[in-house]
Amino acid sequence: MEIRRATSVAELLAAEHLFDAPVRPGFAERFLAAAGHHLLLAYAEGEPAGFVSGVETVHPDKGTEMFLYELGVAEAHRRRGVGRALVERLAALARERGCHGQWVLVDTGNDVALAAYRSAGGTEEGTCTVMTWEFT
Repeated sequence: MEIRRATSVAELLAAEHLFDAPVRPGFAERFLAAAGHHLLLAYAEGEPAGFVSGVETVHPDKGTEMFLYELGVAEAHRRRGVGRALVERLAALARERGCHGQWVLVDTGNDVALAAYRSAGGTEEGTCTVMTWEFT
């Protein structure tokens, strides 16, 4: 398995099957160009097998943290260490960039994601409710 940073819209389009919805080129360009936005792709046998995205967040009293925005692994590659490797690589990047920590929100019933995060050294802080606003 090889993990490398995505640098082009073409790479994201080739990995589109890993995302929740079709990659929109304008959004992809904006993400890739934004400072502090990171997307790492895992390749198995030359094909995209998984991805992790992270965004550096900065706050006046907390410094910089890496927000693990999303992790996706193709069904055929799950439970083979791809998710763990991606999370660990994002954590290494966060440390390189001076982040003091990394965090993610996970649905309590998402056992596959929870297993990946635990195997990569993540610890649970308790329950969490996520509030959302949608702007259309």
